Amino acid sequence: MSLIKEFTKGIYKENPTFRMVLGMCPTLAVSNTLQNSVGMGVAVIFVLTSSNLLVSLIHQWIPSKVRIPIYITVIATFTTIVDLAMAAYTPALHKALGIFIPLIVVNCIILARAESFAGKNGPIASIMDGLGIGLGFTLSLSLLGFTRELLGNGTLWGYPLLGMSFKPMLIMVLPPGAFLVLGLYMALINWFDRKRAVM
Repeated sequence: MSLIKEFTKGIYKENPTFRMVLGMCPTLAVSNTLQNSVGMGVAVIFVLTSSNLLVSLIHQWIPSKVRIPIYITVIATFTTIVDLAMAAYTPALHKALGIFIPLIVVNCIILARAESFAGKNGPIASIMDGLGIGLGFTLSLSLLGFTRELLGNGTLWGYPLLGMSFKPMLIMVLPPGAFLVLGLYMALINWFDRKRAVM
């Protein structure tokens, strides 16, 4: 098993947003600005990597009947750490992300990686998997946030970029804009894959 392969697969081949279509609730809800997207992505990277590591260390002692509740307890522990740290050090971002930080506990990306990967592999491979999948999620969320904030507000990271004459597309910062941008990016990725397969 190549550790580099385990890390890079989550960025494109097994991207949780564009490939596996997991974690859609925070993807659609918080990607209205680049700052929210990056903040949520970093929180998910921490929870995913930490829970993968712990699950890989303890999985052999967990009875199969209580496997899922224990995985959720592990994930909830790291989610609580992130929630409290963000409330203390980045209160504005914590307020903007709202309920979606505690909902990391039930994010299907994290539970799926604990069940399908960390519960069957060693700690180093599980860390690389968590980092790769988390980075893929963060990059896809950031791409959506970049597009939606730029077209919906004319800003990036809150700074005006397109000038006073720019007419913002309000739909981009609303939920329908999230579906629209996500669908366009998924179509573009599928088109690129088909084009590459033909070559």
